Amino acid sequence: MSVIPLVFTSGWASGINAYAVVLLLGLFGATGVSDEVPAALQRTDVLIVAGVLFLCEAVADKIPYVDSVWDTAHTVIRPVAGAVVAALLAGESGSLPELAAGAIGGSTALMSHLVKAGTRMAVNTSPEPFSNVGMSIAEDLGVAGVITFAIFNPVAAAVIAAVLLVLGIVTVLFLASRIRRFLRRRARRREEKRMAGTGGHWPPG
Repeated sequence: MSVIPLVFTSGWASGINAYAVVLLLGLFGATGVSDEVPAALQRTDVLIVAGVLFLCEAVADKIPYVDSVWDTAHTVIRPVAGAVVAALLAGESGSLPELAAGAIGGSTALMSHLVKAGTRMAVNTSPEPFSNVGMSIAEDLGVAGVITFAIFNPVAAAVIAAVLLVLGIVTVLFLASRIRRFLRRRARRREEKRMAGTGGHWPPG
């Protein structure tokens, strides 16, 4: 069976929470639930690091504005993780060239990451913090559910991931005005900090 559906799904999930993907796949492989998981992801040191980083993300992802800073820092990390996981999966199955798998996983991870980052920017224009917590919990449960489903039914899971990705893109386009508002607010804060640090003054008017 082609590994493309699992590669696509893992790429989509990596763009949202790469550490959860590595941790879940590693645990599924280490416990014998799946034979599709590469040995590199089952290593104890990899699982420990992924677990610690997952806990860090679980906290940072629920704090307004901190989540957007975290997303910015992971603009490169998540697509790279998606590409690496995809390449490892392809190497394990032998049904897809690793370079092609990396391209699929990395590009899918980048798209889902941009959707997540854009949605969080829009959410951060809301004054209350509960929407951040709700979004984060929904994302964590979504990643866990889809990755688990992909182990047993990769094609159906890939379809779900594709639908969620399209819906996410549509949502970001719909929330474009809120995202611009967030970016303007963040730019204003940076300018205020810069002026305060240099002891400067705002020009009159």
